[in-house]
Amino acid sequence: MSHPRVLTSSEGGLRASFTRLPGDTRIRGDVPSDEPGWVRCDELLDEPARLARWRDRLGGWLAEEYPEASEIPERIPASWILSWYLHVPAFAGAMLLHHERRVPALAPSALAFRIGGGRPHPDSIAVLGGGFHCLPTDPGSARPGAVVVPDERALATVLRGRFVAHASRFIDVYGPMTRLGRRQLWAAATDALDNALWSAGRLGGSPEAEGAGVADAALVLESRFPPLTSASKLTLAPGAEGRREWTRNRESCCYSYLLPAESECGGCPRIR
Repeated sequence: MSHPRVLTSSEGGLRASFTRLPGDTRIRGDVPSDEPGWVRCDELLDEPARLARWRDRLGGWLAEEYPEASEIPERIPASWILSWYLHVPAFAGAMLLHHERRVPALAPSALAFRIGGGRPHPDSIAVLGGGFHCLPTDPGSARPGAVVVPDERALATVLRGRFVAHASRFIDVYGPMTRLGRRQLWAAATDALDNALWSAGRLGGSPEAEGAGVADAALVLESRFPPLTSASKLTLAPGAEGRREWTRNRESCCYSYLLPAESECGGCPRIR
């Protein structure tokens, strides 16, 4: 399992954590005033009509991408927006847990994201505010806004609780706007968190780093924690050239198979 690198006390703030994340993860600590497309999660949830417009925009984009389709089934944009939105708190929390052993605030008021100009998906995330939970060994543990927890299991509990609280708020707002059932909504939340922890490891760029992400997923989702629908579902399976590779069966369906010339995704619950 990965551990935070050794930092100096001057590097101990949450803002510095974003600069140490691997690759182009597009997580930052503010909303740039000169970039269009940014939305705050709390403002979006306070005005459900904006969620509806985002879903309609995605439906229009899909119609342009699949002109041979007579219509785009409502379930497709509804489920894509569901997964895209839940990715925001899941990925922000997973990246900071995995690479920094920190859990930031994940409430709707603490997060924002930018919707891309073409494919209208969240392409950047902002974590607002500087507070975080951390381990006793964290060099920033004495900073204002830092809350120390005794061990990694306690840190995982904080992440899971904060993600579920945000997902609950979103599902309460978004669920009545769709025909998706309650289990589908929470299955998508489970997929978002499990996948985000896996992705946080894979972004480390090595099989060992991926394995550490899988270990984090097992730590955060060691069993089923309702309303989440399952424990982590990451497993090793035969892959290319006889090598075993990590894979995952999804809890929810994105309905992409309803699009022309598309089939079920790998791990789709429809084909298990």
